[in-house]
Amino acid sequence: MEDTKTVSILLLGDPGCGKSTLLARLSQGQHAPKGSAPLPKLHDLDQPFIFDISMYNRRYRFEFYDTSCPENYTLLQPDFVILCFDVSDRRSLINVPQVWRKDVTRHYKKDGDDPPLMMLGLKRDARVEEEGLIYPQEGYRIAQEMRCDRYAECSAVTGELVSEVFEDIARTAAKTTTDAGGLTQGGCMLM
Repeated sequence: MEDTKTVSILLLGDPGCGKSTLLARLSQGQHAPKGSAPLPKLHDLDQPFIFDISMYNRRYRFEFYDTSCPENYTLLQPDFVILCFDVSDRRSLINVPQVWRKDVTRHYKKDGDDPPLMMLGLKRDARVEEEGLIYPQEGYRIAQEMRCDRYAECSAVTGELVSEVFEDIARTAAKTTTDAGGLTQGGCMLM
C-alpha cells in the first residue's frame, strides 16, 4: 500500500442536530453494540476526530471536524463538507440551505468550486408522524436543489444506517484524493 491520504471532513449544522452523537457512534467502530448502549462523550478539544481506514488498496485518514470546533471552523479548508440536520426539527432543515450551504459557498471554495457536499439527516429514530413531518423525499429534493453530491439519513442513537452512511462518506471522501475530486457529474445520489 502507498502513503496514507488525509481527508478533512467538516460537519456543519445547527447545534443539537446530532453531529457529535454521530461521531461518538462512529468512534466505537463497526462492531459497536447497537441500540441503547451508552455512547462515549466526545470533547471539542479532541478535534479533529480521526478515523484510519483502508479501501481501494489505499490507506486513508479521515479527520472529522464538528462545527463546535475550538478553532474557528471558518478557517478550516475541508476537502469534504457534510451538511447535517435533525429530521425531527423543521427549523434545522430550513437552516441547511439558508445558513450552512451559504457558509460553504462563502468560506470553502477551492479553485472556484465548492468542495464535495453531502446532506445528512440525523436523529432518524426521532421522526414522528405529525404535522410538519420531514419525509426523506423532502430532504433529498432540498439536497438536489443545493447541488449536493449525496443524501442520506441515519440514527446515531440506535445505530440504524450508520455503517451505510459511513461507507458512503468514506467513498466520497476517498474520491477527493483523486484528480477528478469527489464531485459527482450531475445530480444528487440517494443512499
